[in-house]
Formats: sequence, structure tokens, C-alpha cells
Amino acid sequence: MVRAAALILSLFSAPVGPETIDLGNSTSVDLSTFDCRDINRSTVVQRVCYSASERTLLVAVRGSYQHYCGVPTETYDALMIAPSMGVFLNRVLRIAGADGRYACRTS
Repeated sequence: MVRAAALILSLFSAPVGPETIDLGNSTSVDLSTFDCRDINRSTVVQRVCYSASERTLLVAVRGSYQHYCGVPTETYDALMIAPSMGVFLNRVLRIAGADGRYACRTS
């Protein structure tokens, strides 16, 4: 019981800093400007983070984040209410994101 109380207190006293994620290509993203939501209703999508001001979408699938740029708010809203987030991800975002309109370009 004392151990549990000490652990809980240490969690509350730990410094809270900005959350960042690694995109796997030596790029990390600060999530302070993103609205992130943990997803419990999908077997494919675990978490969705969206920045309306940057029109950037990050989707966690099986522990790694997929990065989409130029995503309009309407597309994000459609993902969030889709009957199957995995189907939406595959049919709308991945197809358009590979080399299409939602691909993130670094030039």
C-alpha cells in the first residue's frame, strides 16, 4: 500500500513537458499544437492527432505514426465518424497520402 502511494505521488510530482513522437525517419513532432485522441473503437487505429492550423494529421497504427499533410478539417471529421476507421484510413488517406494530395513533402 505504501509503495502504491509513493508511486502515485511520484507521478504527480514528475515534470510535465511537451509530448513528442518519432516518425521513424529521424523526425520528431511536438504534439503541443495537436488535438490528440486515443481511439478505443478501432482494431487498426490507436490514436489520432490533428492540427487544424497546420492541416497535419498523425495516425498511430500498431505503434507507429503515419504522417499526412494538407488534410482539410472535413477529412479529419470524416475519419473520426467513419464506421470503420481502418477502411477510411486505407481507402482515403493512404491512397491519397502515398504520392498524392496528403503526402508530406520536405522540399
